Amino acid sequence: MARYTGPVCRQCRREGLKLYLKGDKCFTDKCPITRRNYAPGEHGQGRKKLSNYGVQLREKQKVRRYYGVSEKQFAKYFSMADKMEGIAGENFLKVLESRLDNVVFRLGLAASRAESRQLVNHGHFMVNGSKVDIPSYLISVGDVIEVKEKSTKSSKFKELVEGHQGNVPQWVEIDTENLKGKIVAEPSREDIDIPIEEHLIVEWYSK
Repeated sequence: MARYTGPVCRQCRREGLKLYLKGDKCFTDKCPITRRNYAPGEHGQGRKKLSNYGVQLREKQKVRRYYGVSEKQFAKYFSMADKMEGIAGENFLKVLESRLDNVVFRLGLAASRAESRQLVNHGHFMVNGSKVDIPSYLISVGDVIEVKEKSTKSSKFKELVEGHQGNVPQWVEIDTENLKGKIVAEPSREDIDIPIEEHLIVEWYSK
């Protein structure tokens, strides 16, 4: 399935909550879901009772859009999490949180996950001293992520990090002076920003 390229705010309206896809705009009165908190389209304001299938589908789509992952990747990550020890739903969220584009965003080195994917694609980051330009690259505990030396000359990154201080989750550390971050623990379920009922996604893939 191709990546969605339309207005991203429509995705938030479709799911009925902020997915924080537009960075700073999501925290202002200009956020469309603040002004039009109903689904887009001609029948968006109509009330519709969802079946169990519909509830599971909406939860899956919400999480997939939140992390900006394709349908194929999403299913692959669930299959990976399902084979791990522990609770499948929590493992699944940990895998999604471990993507390089998400980690870059969590460190405050990008204003949104979409911007983070673009910056990673353009080769602005290094992992353990080697350039990585694959947003889906999975990070492990102990890995060090840093802005490439040539890119540190841009004031953009330091401005982003300084504005993001206090919002960095406990499983990562950020060196704002050197624009370098380290994974100090596995992602925590409590650090997820939006309400997610992962058991619904487990039920969806368990059919």
